[in-house]
Amino acid sequence: MAAVASELLTGWCLFALALLAILIFCWVYVRKYQSRRESEVISTITAIFALAIALISSALLPVDIFLVSYMKNQNGTFKDWADANVSRQIEDTVLYGYYTLYSIILFCVFLWIPFVYFYYEEKEEDGSTCLQVKTALRYTLGFLTICVVLLLIGAFVPLDIPNKKNSTEWEKVKLLFEEFGSSHGLTALSFSISSLTVIGMLAAITYTAYGMSALPLNLIKGTTSAAYERLENTEDIEEVEHHILRIKSKCRDGRPLSSRDRRAVQQLEERLRTLRRRDRHLEFIEKSWWAKFCEALRPLKIVGGVFFIIVALLFTVSLFLSNLDKALHSAGFDSGFIILGTNLTNPLNMLLPVLQTVFPLDYILITTIVMYFIFTSMAGIRNMGIWFFWIRLYKIRRGKTRPQALLFLCMILLLIVLHTSYMIYSLAPQYVMYGSQKYLVQQSNQTVDGQLRNVTLVSKDCDADAPEDQCIVTRTYLFLHKFWFFSAVYYFGNWAFITIFLIGLIVSCCKGKKSVIEGEVDEDSDMSDDELSVYYR
Repeated sequence: MAAVASELLTGWCLFALALLAILIFCWVYVRKYQSRRESEVISTITAIFALAIALISSALLPVDIFLVSYMKNQNGTFKDWADANVSRQIEDTVLYGYYTLYSIILFCVFLWIPFVYFYYEEKEEDGSTCLQVKTALRYTLGFLTICVVLLLIGAFVPLDIPNKKNSTEWEKVKLLFEEFGSSHGLTALSFSISSLTVIGMLAAITYTAYGMSALPLNLIKGTTSAAYERLENTEDIEEVEHHILRIKSKCRDGRPLSSRDRRAVQQLEERLRTLRRRDRHLEFIEKSWWAKFCEALRPLKIVGGVFFIIVALLFTVSLFLSNLDKALHSAGFDSGFIILGTNLTNPLNMLLPVLQTVFPLDYILITTIVMYFIFTSMAGIRNMGIWFFWIRLYKIRRGKTRPQALLFLCMILLLIVLHTSYMIYSLAPQYVMYGSQKYLVQQSNQTVDGQLRNVTLVSKDCDADAPEDQCIVTRTYLFLHKFWFFSAVYYFGNWAFITIFLIGLIVSCCKGKKSVIEGEVDEDSDMSDDELSVYYR
């Protein structure tokens, strides 16, 4: 038992190391994008904490799979220490971990983040702090009401569906649901988290699917030359100056300019100020040693872009095959297209169970997948900005993101990471359900006289046909698939994800090279030139 405890402790220690790495990553990530001039301590801490909690909940997935797999030997038998009580204790520990993390996520999404956002939204130079707090609480109360409604619906919504012809398949699905228990509190939490996961799915379709094509192709194509851009910018400056002088020449005899000409001059002068800011930025980059160093790394960026596009295509193919398998072999729409077993295998579903036998290789791969989704999502958000329908709310720019935009950014990333757990299930359903577990089945040869002889025990990968006491389903799977109608929404969302990725791939291929100062100097940019050395260092 001491050896067992030591090995289990190793799994949790790796989780603790992952937790530390997550906190460091979130701190660096948020600090990289927050505004140097408008940074706020509370908004920064809130953004770091919210993103870290989401990543920690994803980091618990491989631990969950490792623990259920570790209870069994490779030949399909349970280990000596893995009796019913020990197994249940381990499962409950993971379940309580999810319960805690998801409760904190609900607190962040429906209470803390809205409060901090509206607090800074109402902030004024001479405003009263008490008035800010009251206004923020009033707006936050609306989010809190939504949370309460979701919890109440989740506690009492029925799970059963009408009997159908494939009742046998549905009964297998119901057995998985029943294993989760009948606690209304856990059911309510599951419903609320699933609702947020649907929003995360929409964010992933919008940003991640496009970012998966935009990020690698931007790395491959690179940016335009700073010297060439500066030459073009100088020509634009001369043209605007000439246009301004031509308009002002109309009033040489003392007559005032017309209102139309005054508006034109104001617009041209604003344009001229922007062009001169661009010229200072381009001059700085042209002389910067960091820009020259990045240019020297151009071959590595091309290799990285090719690698990322291959990974994106691998994810898309795996997702397509998984969805096609559900369309052909699942129990149907009313069961949420839940598939019992794997009929059409895909590369990731084959690779993850193999890596899981050598812990922590699967942990490393899942971490890589999550971080890949984070970076591609960030690429999509940076390219598109944060929109509310047709209205652009915020731009996300390195070193210049306002506190409110930073909170929006981390809220979106939190929801996308929340959806990542289901995305990994879509890519590798067998792995997420059972890990590398196997169970024993009897095989025998039938002689001519009808008697069974040479009975042998053969190990088989765990699936829904396995005896109930032979295979343990992960808490992750049961938590995410408590409600069949959410699974149906995820199924159609995966098709939308594939479609948007293909459209984004075509758009990214057709677009030209990005500017070397893309998004850094716009009409609404107010970054002063004395911040250049800080930003580009």
